[in-house]
Amino acid sequence: MKRFIPFVKSPPTVNVVAMSGVIAAGGRGGNLNDAGLASMLHKAFKKGKPAAVALQLNSPGGSPVQSSLIGARIRRLADENDVPVFAFVEDVAASGGYWLAASADHIYVDHSSIVGSIGVISASFGFHELMQRQGVERRVHTAGKDKSMLDPFRPERPADIKRLKALQAQIHDTFIAHVKSRRAAKLADNSDLFTGEIWVGEKAIEVGLADEVGHLVPVMKERFGDKVRFNTFGPKRSLFQRFGARVLTDTIDQLDEKALWAQFGL
Repeated sequence: MKRFIPFVKSPPTVNVVAMSGVIAAGGRGGNLNDAGLASMLHKAFKKGKPAAVALQLNSPGGSPVQSSLIGARIRRLADENDVPVFAFVEDVAASGGYWLAASADHIYVDHSSIVGSIGVISASFGFHELMQRQGVERRVHTAGKDKSMLDPFRPERPADIKRLKALQAQIHDTFIAHVKSRRAAKLADNSDLFTGEIWVGEKAIEVGLADEVGHLVPVMKERFGDKVRFNTFGPKRSLFQRFGARVLTDTIDQLDEKALWAQFGL
């Protein structure tokens, strides 16, 4: 009740945003994307005049565009409300997950957290040989010679691969620029920094991708006092998710998600 008594200062509040999952537009309910996080982030930066916002991160990455949109929203809200942002990496903040971590002012990791993977990847399947063996004829009609670029039902074309590499290079350059702008002088002179390499715990600190080893509650208490209050904001779960049920749809999306986590042994 102390907060309602005039002239008595309330204990500081840290609003915690739980961000766990693959970064992707739409899709399954567990995905992280700008549209799904927008309302939650706005509340976290405004509700109760927080002393800080803590990002509780656990993501193997995903969409570069959604990563950029979420990161930009975090920075915009932090600047507009003059609220510092602290990222706490749990299992992994890699690729787009690290993009989100780099949007914070200070990055904490666990001794075993996986950080980095600053690169761009594109993966698909090729079915043309299977179709030939099964006697299946592929019929595609386009207006524009590159409209069927990287069609998985025909052999790869060198020209398609060249175009894809050029597109990936542009996205990679944007990713690198974001990390450099956020981490600046903290980054080590390491030739592997932007190759897609990953680092664990203290090694991530050595190369400048993280600042300290630390966990959310004790670190925030050390910074803001033992009486600091925590408000946690997380994604709303569907009725199916609340009762442990799961709709078996989007099988390929689920396989892609598992593959992203599997890169880091998770």
